[in-house]
Amino acid sequence: MSFIAGSIDFNKDMTSSDIIKKMSKAINYGSKTAYTDSCAALLATDIATKNCYTAIFSGQIYNLDEIIKKLSAKNYNFENKSTAEIVLLAYIEWGKDCLAYFNGIFALAIWQAHSKNLFLARDRVGAMPLYYYRHNSGIVFSSDIKILLESGGIKREIDNYGLKQLLLLGPSKSIDTGIIKGVKSLKMANYLIFENNCLKEYSYWQIKAFKHTDDLAKTVEKTRYLIDNAIISQLKDCSCCMLSGGLDSSIISMVAARHYKGSKTLYTYSVDFLDNEKHFVKNSYQPSRDNIYIDLMQKFINSRHKYIFLDNLELAKSITEAAYARRFPGMGDIDSSLLLFLQQIKKEHDICLSGECADELFGGYPWYQRDELLYKDTFPWSDATGLRVKLFKGANLENDANEFVNAEYKKIINYTDYLDDDDKKDRRIREMFMLNFYHFMQTLLERSMSMGKGCGMEVRTPFCDYRIVEYAFNMPWKYKALGGREKGIVREAYKDLLPKDIVFRKKNPYPKTFSPIFSEYVITKAKQLIADKNSILNLLVDKEFFEDLTYGRVKLDRPWYGQLMQVPQIFAYLIQLDAFFRNFNLQLV
Repeated sequence: MSFIAGSIDFNKDMTSSDIIKKMSKAINYGSKTAYTDSCAALLATDIATKNCYTAIFSGQIYNLDEIIKKLSAKNYNFENKSTAEIVLLAYIEWGKDCLAYFNGIFALAIWQAHSKNLFLARDRVGAMPLYYYRHNSGIVFSSDIKILLESGGIKREIDNYGLKQLLLLGPSKSIDTGIIKGVKSLKMANYLIFENNCLKEYSYWQIKAFKHTDDLAKTVEKTRYLIDNAIISQLKDCSCCMLSGGLDSSIISMVAARHYKGSKTLYTYSVDFLDNEKHFVKNSYQPSRDNIYIDLMQKFINSRHKYIFLDNLELAKSITEAAYARRFPGMGDIDSSLLLFLQQIKKEHDICLSGECADELFGGYPWYQRDELLYKDTFPWSDATGLRVKLFKGANLENDANEFVNAEYKKIINYTDYLDDDDKKDRRIREMFMLNFYHFMQTLLERSMSMGKGCGMEVRTPFCDYRIVEYAFNMPWKYKALGGREKGIVREAYKDLLPKDIVFRKKNPYPKTFSPIFSEYVITKAKQLIADKNSILNLLVDKEFFEDLTYGRVKLDRPWYGQLMQVPQIFAYLIQLDAFFRNFNLQLV
C-alpha cells in the first residue's frame, strides 16, 4: 500500500529537521523513501526526482501505458517507469494540465526546489484522501491523517464545526474537512498551489450538464462499453473479485472471467456471517440472502469461489480496529466486516475488484425511486437529525442542528449544473446524483479504501471511472430507470450476457449480521464507555435516551445513515467515536 506525506517550512532547515522521523513512526504499511532540501521534507512509497523537481505519488493510474506513449513521442527518457516518474514527466511537459490525462485514483505532490513551489492534486472521484494543515511558515500534508498528526505542530483538537460533522453527519463528512481543527481535505478533482507562502486551490474537473444525444440503443451500447473498459483497465495484476450475486459484482466478475478465459483463473469471494440463516429477517432493503445467486454466478463464470463466514463476536470486537483503519468513526460492523473479509482475501491476493459506486451513479437506491424520498429537502439517507440531537444532548446541538445540516446539504446542491430545458424531475435527479456523488459515495469509497489499506489490500472500484460518472449524469431518467427498475440501463446492457435471475434480481445491499451476539456486545460495550469518565461518550451521550434506544422505547423510523445503519449500528458508531478520540488523543475546544 502507498502513501504520500510532506512538509514545507520556510523558517526551518528541513535537512536537519526530525519531521521525516516523526512521520515515519506513524506508518506501518508500504516502503518509505525520503527527500529533503532546505525548505521541503517529502516521504512516500513512490518518489521520483528530475533536476529540480520531485514527485511523490499514491494510488493507481490505469492508463499509464497511454501516457508513456505520449511522453515517448515527445522524446522523454525513462529511468524505471515508476508511476511517480511518469507523473513527474507529465507535469514537466503539460504543467497542471497533466491531470486531464490521468484516469485513476491518486493523491500526488510535486515540489519545485528552484521556485519553491508545491503542487498537490487529488483524483476526480475522491477515492484517495489528501489532507493538509496550513501554519504560519508553511504547510504539512499527507494522504493519511495519522501521519499528518504525528508530524507535530497540529493541536489535537475538535472544535464545534468538527463535532457537528461527527454527530450530525457521521459517518459522512463535508468534502473539504479533516474534522480535526485546522485540518483541511483537498476536495476531489482539485489541485492546490503553494508558493510565496500563499495557498490557492483550484478545480480541474467538474460534472457538467450536456444534452444527451444518444438514442436508447446507442446508450445501451455505450454504457456497456464504458463499464467493460473500466473493468478491463483495472484488471492489471488482479485476478480476484468480490462476488455477492448482485448485478454490479456479477457484471465485474463476468467481464473479468471472459477477459481471462483460457489464460488465467478468476478467483471470487463472498462474505456472510455464522448462523445468519437462523436470524435473517427480510425487509424492503434486504429482501433476500445472497447465497443462491452467488452459486448461480460461480457456475456461470466457472470461477474458483470461496465463501468466507465471519464470527459475530469477532465482528463486534473488530469495530475498534476498523475505526483505527478508517482513521474516523465509520459504519460500525459494516466497516469491520469488510476489514475481516479483506483480511481473509489478503492471504491469497493483494488486489481485488469491488462493485461499489454503481448505485450512486445509475439510480440504484430508494431515494432515486420514491418521490417522498427524492424530493425530501435534506440528505435522504441521513434524516435522523432530531434523534441525533437527543442522543448527543451533552453537545448542546438543538439550537442550530437543522441549520447546520441544511447548510451542508445546500453546499452540495449548489454544485449541480442544469440544462435550460430540464423539467422539475430532471433537475431533482441531477441534484440527487450530486448529493450521492459528493456525499454518500464518498463515505462508501472511504470505507473500501481504508479497510483495504488496513490489511494491506488494494480495492479497485471500476464503476467510479470518471467517464462513467460523466455519461451517467447526463443520461435521461427514462433510460437510466428503463423498465421502471433501479439501474434499468445497466440491466438492459447486460441482459444477454448474464443469467436472467441475476439481471432482474431486486437490489440487495452489502450483507450485515442479524445475530443477537453482535447486538448484545455493542450494547454492553457502549454502556461501559458511556459510564467511563475518560470517554468522550460520557460527556456527549444522554444516558436516559440511550437506555430508551437500548430497550426499544424509541423507534428508529428514519435512517441513521444509509440502508444498513439501524439501532445496533448506532451503538457501534458510538464505540468508534470513542476510539477516534482515544486513538488520536483528541480534546474538545
